[in-house]
Amino acid sequence: MAKKLKLWFDIALAEKLAKNTIKVSKDFDQNLFLNHILSKIESQELKARVETFADALFIAFNKNYELGCKALLQTVGPENLKEIGMFTEYYWLMPFAKFVEKYGLNNYDLSMHAISEITKRNTCEFTIRPFIENYPEKTLNQMLVWSKHQNFHLRRLSSEGIRPRLPWATKLNEFVNDPTPIIPILENLKNDPIKYVQRSVANCINDILKDHEEFAIELLHKWYHATDDKATRWIIKHAVRNYRKKGIAWAVKISE
Repeated sequence: MAKKLKLWFDIALAEKLAKNTIKVSKDFDQNLFLNHILSKIESQELKARVETFADALFIAFNKNYELGCKALLQTVGPENLKEIGMFTEYYWLMPFAKFVEKYGLNNYDLSMHAISEITKRNTCEFTIRPFIENYPEKTLNQMLVWSKHQNFHLRRLSSEGIRPRLPWATKLNEFVNDPTPIIPILENLKNDPIKYVQRSVANCINDILKDHEEFAIELLHKWYHATDDKATRWIIKHAVRNYRKKGIAWAVKISE
């Protein structure tokens, strides 16, 4: 039986991260880091363990986010060139993402750079959301840029991060109420060649369907009649999968 993901966040991983970090920063207090983790993780589930690691990083850098972030970015290793591997080969970056999410809100530019680098290896779909909420225009503009990036992980983040109802995340009420600001990003991605990105775009539209059905149907019909691009057609079909299963006529029609 495969080892549960939460169990990978153990003292052995903490020691490995400490070893990597001390190599790039003399300001990192590895004893504080290890002791904080050792005192907490035994009874914790996955989410809490990841946050404990992130908190330990912050403490070990004397609560200096900028110092810690710059050091940690020197340890992230090679980029992930595959559509998978975020939670197997690169799972250990999850505390880095939480570190940025929890402590980086007041250092926008550095945090955006960190989000970009972490995303090329893991994912920052949760990390980006506080930045959207606190800097909506600025962050949407950044995600619009990422939607055209050559790195498909960043393109995927540009749609996954804006999902109004992303599972296991707080709702983005601004987009639950009015999804129009995120449509330019989806327009840029509607014919993306990477299935990983296509699935994210479809799921984002599926979120919109839950709150603004007529608006989303109109968008899907526009895409359907504008092109027979295979990527766009797959996105449409996946976005309306629940409607198609129920035999709803318009969904069946644009899924052909």
